Amino acid sequence: MSSAIQLLNPNAESIRRAQALKVNASAAQGLQDVLSSNLGPKGTLKMLVDGAGTIKLTKDGKVLLSEMQIQHPTAVMIARAATAQDEITGDGTTTVVLLVGELLKQAERFINEGVHPRIITDGFEISRKESLDYLNKLKRHYSDLVLNRELLLQVARSSLSTKVNEELSEILTPIVTDAVLSVENLDLHMIEIMTQQRYSSKDTKLIRGLVLDHGARHPDMPKHLENCFILILNVSLEYEKTEVNSSFFYSSADQRDKLVQSERRFVDNKLKKIVDLKNEVCSNDATKSFVIINQKGIDPMSLDVLAKHNILALRRAKRRNMERLQLICGGEAQNSVDDLSLEILGYAGLVYEETIGEEKFTYVTKVKNPKSVSILIRGATQHSLNQTKDAIRDGLRAVSNAVKDKVVIPGAGSFFLGCSNHLNKNINKLCKGKTKTGLKAFSEALLVIPKILSVNAGFDALDVLSDCQDEIAEIEENEENEDDRRMVGIDLNTGEPMDPEIEGVWDSFRVLRNAITSATGIASNLLLCDELLKAGKSALKEAPLAGGPPGGPVGPQ
Repeated sequence: MSSAIQLLNPNAESIRRAQALKVNASAAQGLQDVLSSNLGPKGTLKMLVDGAGTIKLTKDGKVLLSEMQIQHPTAVMIARAATAQDEITGDGTTTVVLLVGELLKQAERFINEGVHPRIITDGFEISRKESLDYLNKLKRHYSDLVLNRELLLQVARSSLSTKVNEELSEILTPIVTDAVLSVENLDLHMIEIMTQQRYSSKDTKLIRGLVLDHGARHPDMPKHLENCFILILNVSLEYEKTEVNSSFFYSSADQRDKLVQSERRFVDNKLKKIVDLKNEVCSNDATKSFVIINQKGIDPMSLDVLAKHNILALRRAKRRNMERLQLICGGEAQNSVDDLSLEILGYAGLVYEETIGEEKFTYVTKVKNPKSVSILIRGATQHSLNQTKDAIRDGLRAVSNAVKDKVVIPGAGSFFLGCSNHLNKNINKLCKGKTKTGLKAFSEALLVIPKILSVNAGFDALDVLSDCQDEIAEIEENEENEDDRRMVGIDLNTGEPMDPEIEGVWDSFRVLRNAITSATGIASNLLLCDELLKAGKSALKEAPLAGGPPGGPVGPQ
């Protein structure tokens, strides 16, 4: 059938390509329109409501693309690629979507004038390589900018201000920075994030220790201990059921009592060794305390024994907390009580329990050299907790990326303004002929980020871009050394050009690098897509007998 159409209409291929381009471009621009208002510190929020009526307020592109119900296949592909960007680098989801939509929009303009998509994509590839070279020249190394806490605070603030309001971002900035600097080998899994639906988001704090989401299971156990020696156990202190079917038979009450006593004696022997260690360590010193944190269970009779000896015991602790506990308090986790000694104990200056409603939380704090920390997120509502949690996640990744890369990039849209100007200025050196159309489309598409930043801040995008481009031209005239030229960004409070390095606004190098690469690859693939076909077994059954493709063309939806 497809062959027959081509014989009757020689322009069938160009018609199908135009239809596919229209479908892809409209999907990308539709997604761009949805996310554009969320970009930057002045971006607005979206309210997501699921089938159960749960509400989530967010401006995080990754959360929006993950939670939204997207049906268009092209939009789904863009959303998956953009969320993959976030999973790799921790940010840049909205940037990828905006760049893809604008690249297709600019390319469509030239394709409608008769330029072949392959020419455009060749220009995109040249532009991508040149943009990455420009990005490498733009890097600010820590040899030039001394790696210190103040610089990382600026990196965290730049990331957090795009997710939450300015007041809350100032509170979260030192929290996420100190959390990353505390963990070993930048392992963000060693940062425990806990939520408490209480107070407000401004009461979120960093705990240099561990917060356990349960407390002691005995009313007589102490609730507040100082100068604590901590025994980390993975030992069952309760009756264990056999792994195979078994039975015990007795013919009198005395025999039954002996059986119960023999079973109890097995657990009591374990408890005696623990109590002996406590007496050895504390030596009747009232200033010293003893705490047991056990991954397995502790039965009521064992809890009674421990409570009588003024020992705080927590049972059924989560495995991930047991791993962090050793990094926080020191000591070694024990799988038996046969070789207990002072060397295997951890230490914490303060262990206390806090009750919130019906929930109990145990805090292990004032440790000597914690290699794992906890962030305690508080908020009055569930959606505020979720919003703060998503912001902290991105802030942690931003600081971690800066430490790993040992470089930062001036922010406030300065890279996109500078790179667009760089491509326009060197277009004749980079390529010849029709391929220039790809570079023109790419350089114009880069300006979508500063444009939307300006619009979301309430300014006229054309006026702001014109002022910034005039400032860039003036800098180029006065400063001959290209590598030492100061960058030009947008001050979203005044709408005027500013130097992001002086203001302390920074972007992540790997986020921009991956965003440029991902957006160019997606846009090129969509431009080279000349037909949409049905796929799957059902489509094969419906395939025409003539030489056409299975299922036939889909066309615009």
